[in-house]
Amino acid sequence: MQSQPLQNLENRIFEQCEFWLNQVVFLGHVVLARGVSVDPQKVEVVANWERPASAIEVRSFLGLGGYYRRFVEDFSRLALPLTALTRKNAKFEWSDKCEQSFQELKKRLVTAPILTLPVTGKEYVIYCDASRQGLGCVLMQEGKVIAYTSRQLKKHECNYPTHDLELAAVVLALKIWRHYLFGQKCHIFTDHKSLKYILIRKS
Repeated sequence: MQSQPLQNLENRIFEQCEFWLNQVVFLGHVVLARGVSVDPQKVEVVANWERPASAIEVRSFLGLGGYYRRFVEDFSRLALPLTALTRKNAKFEWSDKCEQSFQELKKRLVTAPILTLPVTGKEYVIYCDASRQGLGCVLMQEGKVIAYTSRQLKKHECNYPTHDLELAAVVLALKIWRHYLFGQKCHIFTDHKSLKYILIRKS
C-alpha cells in the first residue's frame, strides 16, 4: 500500500499529463502523426509583424524567423538584405530589397510546410548547393523534407573557388544533421563536377 505523500506526488505528476492526443504543442512547434509544423500562434505573430524601424527591431524579427529556419528553404539567402542592416557600423536604410526580403520571409514562415519525422533505419538523402550568396542544404527521406538548412558565406569564404564552396555545403549538412546521420545510410547529391576537381588535384 502506497504512503499518502507518495500518492499525492503521483497524482500531481499525472495531473500534468495528457494522453491520446492527435497533436502536441512543444516549444513553438506542433508535433503531429505526419510531421512537425510551426505553432499557429507564432505564425500569427509573424504575419502581424510591422516593418522594422531600427537594427534592433530587425534582429528581433530575424531572431524569431531564425528559430524556424529549418522550415524555410534558402532562409539565409532570403534574409541577406536584412542581415546587412544588423552589421556593425551599418547605416540603417530600408531599401526595396529589404522590403522584399521582409515580406518574402513573412510569407515563407506563414506558409511553412509540415516537415516529416525521420524514421530510423531508412536511408537519408541530402541535396547540397553553394553560390556566392551562401550555402543551402535539404535533408529528406523517401522524397519528404525533414529539414532545410542554410547560412551566409563568412568573409574569408567569399574568395573560395566553386569546388571549395560545394564541399563546404556538404560539410555544413554533415555537421548540422550528424545526430540524424550517425550510423545511418545516406546519399548526398551535389555538383559532382566541382568536387571531382578536388580529387583530381589531390591525385
